[in-house]
Amino acid sequence: MLISITVLYSFTDTFFLDASTVDTIDNGFKDIAVLRNVGKSSNDALTWLVSRREGWLLFFDNADDPNLNLNKFLPKCGHGNIIITSRNPELRIYGSNSQVSDMEQNEAITLLLKSAAQEVSPMNEKLAAEIVKALSYLPLAIVQAGAFIAKFGSLNNYLALYSKNRDRLLKERPAQTHDDYALTVYTTWQISFERLSSRSAQAAGYDFPPFGPLKEELQQPHNFLAQFLTPDGEWDTFAFTEVTNEIKSYSLMDLDPEANVFSIHPLVHSWCRTTLSNNDLQSSYCNVYSIVGMSVEPVPMADRQLACLKLLPHVESVMQFKKQHLVPDFRTQYAMIYHYAGRFKDAKELEVCILEKHSQNLGVDHLNTLYAMQWLAKTYKELDELDKAEELEVLVVEKRKSLLGEDHPDTLDATYHLAVTYAEHEQLEKAEMLQVPLLNKQRPIFGEDHLSTLWSMYNLAVIYQKLGQFQKAEELEVVVVNKRRAILGEDHPDTLRIMFNLAVTYQHLGDFDKAAQLQVVVVEKRKSILGEDHQLTLKAMYSLAQTYGKLGQFQEAEKLESVVVRKRGAILGDEHYDTLHVMEDLALTYRALREFEKAKELQIIAVDKRQMTLGSDHLYTLEALHNLACTYHDLGQWGEAEYLQIEVLEKQRAILGSGHPDTVRAVRNLALTYRCLGKLDKAEQLEKSI
Repeated sequence: MLISITVLYSFTDTFFLDASTVDTIDNGFKDIAVLRNVGKSSNDALTWLVSRREGWLLFFDNADDPNLNLNKFLPKCGHGNIIITSRNPELRIYGSNSQVSDMEQNEAITLLLKSAAQEVSPMNEKLAAEIVKALSYLPLAIVQAGAFIAKFGSLNNYLALYSKNRDRLLKERPAQTHDDYALTVYTTWQISFERLSSRSAQAAGYDFPPFGPLKEELQQPHNFLAQFLTPDGEWDTFAFTEVTNEIKSYSLMDLDPEANVFSIHPLVHSWCRTTLSNNDLQSSYCNVYSIVGMSVEPVPMADRQLACLKLLPHVESVMQFKKQHLVPDFRTQYAMIYHYAGRFKDAKELEVCILEKHSQNLGVDHLNTLYAMQWLAKTYKELDELDKAEELEVLVVEKRKSLLGEDHPDTLDATYHLAVTYAEHEQLEKAEMLQVPLLNKQRPIFGEDHLSTLWSMYNLAVIYQKLGQFQKAEELEVVVVNKRRAILGEDHPDTLRIMFNLAVTYQHLGDFDKAAQLQVVVVEKRKSILGEDHQLTLKAMYSLAQTYGKLGQFQEAEKLESVVVRKRGAILGDEHYDTLHVMEDLALTYRALREFEKAKELQIIAVDKRQMTLGSDHLYTLEALHNLACTYHDLGQWGEAEYLQIEVLEKQRAILGSGHPDTVRAVRNLALTYRCLGKLDKAEQLEKSI
């Protein structure tokens, strides 16, 4: 802990005590007594402090031992000042407290440069930022790294050295440091771990291998946590709390009380992996693998997306260790976690394997095989592989009708998903023909408030929206939004999905203020719940940007579109349809802001990508060419505009016909360019052809 020199000088006497054990505290008070000539015992020092009414300060440092009774060392008086540094949260009973966790980046950079005796410069700050990030902003690790750099290395080579020798660097302490703290990062945790009871040490060993937070209720179904079950087989929250409190008291685990989530610092994970033997580490990974694999089933279907987002870091950690050895049941659960967390490519890889195994071992008509087909079809839809999704879903509907009957809930569910696919595939008549009778069946079977009924109402609203019947869509969506809010709450991902679609309907109806009002809520909540990089968050941001554009708020639109282009490019790739679509809209926003060079730069990329992926004659490619030609026109580069506009006009005439609105627009734009070039005869000739 760093304390301002100015603050220290404000006290008449300042005494630092090593509070790691009873003996070190006792010796510290004896030193105070001798120093002030008031005796030789700790009681003499305490008596003197009680009698001295000036503003003294007692600083108890490293009072981490949960078995330490600090109360008997506190002067019994109403004056004086006491600061206690501890990793034991129970000491908060002695007064106001402030939790010092990982440092902010700027603070961490400053500490590293000071510890490493490096000058402050833009280059050094950039290198320091990379180092402190690798150290997860842990103060002790930063000080330790700084001391090493000051003696042996430089900022330039430390990161490479750390990546290859992390464990050695975190175990060893350089001779020269800026403080008297005697322990390294790893030895601090090792000492803490050795003080744990056997039950807590076992639980901590299970918790360390995965990475990230793990919620208590997601651990309940697991046999090897039987120590946390009552004789009746019920979850023993008291026993679990006893163990987690002990682990927390040594700062080996933290609890976020608002989210009710436990987390372990990344460097603690690293330390644990070096501490455990290979057999113990493999055993721990297998236990965690089992926990995560069985954690989805107890979660209600409506809440699985949130649960899977929290499980995803654990899945990624375990998959590195056991990817080739997933048993079929857990392979299914891991695929489900990937799917709900928006990691559709990873889900597809597992689901294809699952379907192949089920088809071979159980047969195509087995209900488990059909279940695997349905999940793979869902993932295909998310990846825009609609033909593959439709092929599987048609098969699932037919076989479930034959095996279970037309009115069985699983058959109705399969029919719903096929109707969704038809709608996404723009086969709107097929979609409506399936969805309307399906909804009529679900209402009497499930009731108006059942989630299956509400999903069908939502999908029918989507179909109406695509058919341009926006009033019908709005009527259904308003009902569904209100019921979702009442049943699931406004923060639930499914509620936000319906709110998002209602906002799109408002866009189509020209009610952009209502649309923006809903979209702002959806964007903020999805950022908080799903994260900024989730595809649904990016979709909501893009839709809000479109609304801002309609409202003439181009600066706000540009901010959002820039973020979405960058993140979609990183996640989906620059050639993906969704990336190109928002890239083209961002270019149009730049045009509205009269930043024509920026618009041109993006549009050239979009044209190249469209031609490569769709071909030169595709309507999306022609639209991209049209937009680029308009930007050339805005820049006064009329020759370039003319060249593109001639190509667009010729192809649109051939594909759409001369009377199509897009073809007429192309004629008008080319005629305008001819006038700018002084080719008035050609301009008049074109204009007469309209």
